[in-house]
Amino acid sequence: MILNLKNTFDNIGSVTIFATKFFKEVFIPPYETKEFIKQCYVIGYKSLPLVAITGFIMGLVLTLQSRPTLVKFGAESWLPGMVALSLIREIAPVITALICAGKISSGIGAELGSMKVTEQIDAMEVSAINPYNYLVVTRILATTLMVPLLVFFADAVGILGGYVGINIHGDVTFYHFLVQIFQSLQFLDVIPATIKTFFFGFFIGMIGCYKGFNAANGTESVGKAANSAVVTASLSIFIIDMVAVQITDLFM
Repeated sequence: MILNLKNTFDNIGSVTIFATKFFKEVFIPPYETKEFIKQCYVIGYKSLPLVAITGFIMGLVLTLQSRPTLVKFGAESWLPGMVALSLIREIAPVITALICAGKISSGIGAELGSMKVTEQIDAMEVSAINPYNYLVVTRILATTLMVPLLVFFADAVGILGGYVGINIHGDVTFYHFLVQIFQSLQFLDVIPATIKTFFFGFFIGMIGCYKGFNAANGTESVGKAANSAVVTASLSIFIIDMVAVQITDLFM
């Protein structure tokens, strides 16, 4: 047990040093703009179909599951606002972040892990290229920027799914549906949910890069790095969400 605690604190210290190095390197040139744009394309654009399908299903299922209960209490008119609030404040950010943890963090961990095992990272250092700046900084910045955008996209598609779900059992115009949503939403409903998505994106990228960058020798470690990145990133998302909800409840 003492050995496990020691390894846990060693890992926390290593991750902290790794993250601290990111904040130092991000301001040091050269700036790898092309690689950053490439990672934004790979992480953001190529994740849109999966996020769109998931977001639509979330909105549709949430609407269909919630409608019978609200009908019993004669509160069916609250359905659009309830669906929008649930999606924007909690469901869409967390589910989208978990999808990104499974798709993006594992991909980064496997990619950097294979580069570590095949000594490509060492070759970059010999070639006077800063591998941390080129491989880590660009990916963490890309995930930090793209995950919030993917969450916004999931919100929009989820609301569309909610509209479809309402019209399965009724006849509501899209204009009236949006009016009911905006009457229910407040500015403070959007801000905390948006802020925490940046933390989701940062930790998804940072954990994937850390696991891949510190993979041990041997091809077996590549799979372990990818698997560990998914598990750790998913757990960090739940922890960040719990802290964010507590802070929001305390101050707002």
